[in-house]
Amino acid sequence: MEEIFYNTTLVAILQIIAIDIVLGGDNAIIIALACKNLPENQRKLGIFYGALGAIILRVIMVFFASVLLVIPGLKIFGGILLIWIGIKLIIDNTKEQELSVSQQDNLSSAIKTIILADLIMSLDNSLGIAAVADGNMYLVIFGVLFSVPIIIWGSKFILKCIDKFPIIIIFGGGLLGWIGGDMLQKDIYIINNNYISENFNDYILPFVFASFTVIFSLFLGGLKLFKR
Repeated sequence: MEEIFYNTTLVAILQIIAIDIVLGGDNAIIIALACKNLPENQRKLGIFYGALGAIILRVIMVFFASVLLVIPGLKIFGGILLIWIGIKLIIDNTKEQELSVSQQDNLSSAIKTIILADLIMSLDNSLGIAAVADGNMYLVIFGVLFSVPIIIWGSKFILKCIDKFPIIIIFGGGLLGWIGGDMLQKDIYIINNNYISENFNDYILPFVFASFTVIFSLFLGGLKLFKR
């Protein structure tokens, strides 16, 4: 039993699985929200291309994450983008859809939204996998491959839940606001300049931005969600 706990490869695999489950779920939520308004026959395409984009970006980010994350201001920019995407997804999924928008445009728009969000969210995910793998490419490949079923199956499951309980859209948008706020406070520029006190609770900013994302979205039109 003790050998299991001291087996560094096994421990690394378990850590990567945990990272994929926690952070891969975020990608699944993004894909589900972006594909929610697609016709049934295009949802599978949206999930497929969205998951494919997430995996490709994750592979690329694994090699560049350690460099990208030390660029001052990058996570601030990414955090703001995630908050904007959260607001946009809540509004897009709660307003009446215009008939003038073609199905092709809807699919293209959904895929673009997914890719942009995945690009931002893959930073932390990829850094986590790269750090745990510690140069072991087999572990990196395992981490990427293991995230595939989580993202695809997770997206399908969440989509079914959203169809039955539309209010999940609000929580999904709030989650993006939370992640965005967390990225903001962890940017190297913020840390190096001590803009946030060490005694500052790490959950305050994520909570503030999650609340802002939801409230601002509802103010702009998300209230229609409750009129269905």
